Amino acid sequence: MANIIEIKLPRAVAAALRIPRNDPRRQQIRVLKKLLKKARFTEFGQHYRFDEILLSRHPAKKFQDIVSVHDYNKIYNEWWKKTLEGVPDVTWPGKIKYYALSSGTSEAASKYIPITKEILRSNTINYVRQFVTLLGYENLNRKAMTRGFLMLGGATDLKKGKAGWYEGDLSGILAKKRPFWFQTFYKPGGRIAAITDWNQKLHEIVEHAREWDIGYIVGVPAWCQMCMEMVIEHYQVKNIHEIWPNLGFFVHGGVAFEPYKKGFEKLLGKPITYIENYLSSEGFIGYKTRENAKGMQLILNNNIFLEFVPFEEKNFDSGGNIISNPEAKMIHEVEEGKEYALLMSTNAGAWRYLLGDTLKFVDLERNEVVITGRTKHFLSLTGEHLSVENMNKAIALVSNEMNISIPEYTVVGMPYGTFFAHKWYIACNDPCDTEEIRKGIDRHLRTLNDDYATERDSALKEVFLEKLPEEKFMEFMVLKGKLGNQNKFPRVMKGKMLEDWVRFLETGKI
Repeated sequence: MANIIEIKLPRAVAAALRIPRNDPRRQQIRVLKKLLKKARFTEFGQHYRFDEILLSRHPAKKFQDIVSVHDYNKIYNEWWKKTLEGVPDVTWPGKIKYYALSSGTSEAASKYIPITKEILRSNTINYVRQFVTLLGYENLNRKAMTRGFLMLGGATDLKKGKAGWYEGDLSGILAKKRPFWFQTFYKPGGRIAAITDWNQKLHEIVEHAREWDIGYIVGVPAWCQMCMEMVIEHYQVKNIHEIWPNLGFFVHGGVAFEPYKKGFEKLLGKPITYIENYLSSEGFIGYKTRENAKGMQLILNNNIFLEFVPFEEKNFDSGGNIISNPEAKMIHEVEEGKEYALLMSTNAGAWRYLLGDTLKFVDLERNEVVITGRTKHFLSLTGEHLSVENMNKAIALVSNEMNISIPEYTVVGMPYGTFFAHKWYIACNDPCDTEEIRKGIDRHLRTLNDDYATERDSALKEVFLEKLPEEKFMEFMVLKGKLGNQNKFPRVMKGKMLEDWVRFLETGKI
């Protein structure tokens, strides 16, 4: 059979024939071919025979057959480690000039994620696209759109590596490489953005807060909430709108917003628009394109090829580690409501890279997803299959019922006699009945998760809960060296992190 030739029809003809001009599969095949062509002369491209894949009738299928799945440790040890020594053309053409340091939420050591000029350009394009979608929002605060952006991120004063590259938080790299036309709107400005000490940076922002006209706040919810609380306390005002009257947007991502929303809205004087995006150190994956959308729309036409591995026992072991040859589906093969782990191939030299997030499609027609958790952040001691999505929802429901704020929490699975139990640690500064919270979380999880309900009547014998001040969670992150915009508190505690957490609660040290 001859190779399939793609015929480009005029728009009017395609419309008359009801042929989609840019269907998801076609977009993704086009992206994959572009990535393969660009990287075919790299060490990785030669090793995995990219030229052979490009000549195949079905390049995506051939790509999946030939190229191995990589988690961070595998791709770093076999490939990316060489780039830190200055070796060019390893997994992407040229030398790597920037590395985003990403410790995730469970690893002790920092991960070095390559950042290329190509992926920075792709990120910028996606930011502009997301900004343009705001024009379609019904309750648009147009006054806020022309005001300043307060971006709470890592230091732009990056550290220089031995081979001439620079390292830092992705947010710091993005701020340092921001387009010239954005300078007028960008806050806190170059001097404050370069400060490496997070607490010092926050205090500087507070001191200058009244001088700025902020329309947008951008960052991880926990740190943005902390910043607003500090501003309100410093200026002795009732809410943040007394300082920034034109604040209209909060742009967030990385973690589910539900646990933070109650406490966040207590700091506001009027409603604002929440804009969610899906930006990781490895790439800009999606963003919310509609005001009342259920999820974020995946970006399928800008240099990221996505694969979806069903988050099931046949593809992952009991610790959440992916098997060597998992079942992987393309965008046109996924099912709505099913949970998947995400593989990425990008223009920064990540290939079939396991990001670690789990997600679920909530609107197949629009390719919209919600993040449900992490492949290693779930509890299934007895078959309860409790996801972070379930936990976030239960916390949000209890917060609303009791009118309290629970901005942080973590859960531990543990032996209990000859059976098992869960222990919750929650952050809450509001006066409340901890037993009522415990019962409420357990009640809602029984409703949200049938497996949990079944196991609670058998091997999962008990649920415990300990309420801690919000400051305790922040203090632990400081001691772990994880204070800053790119770091999130782990929702499930396991292994070394759990040992440090228990030691910290007992002694104040790790």
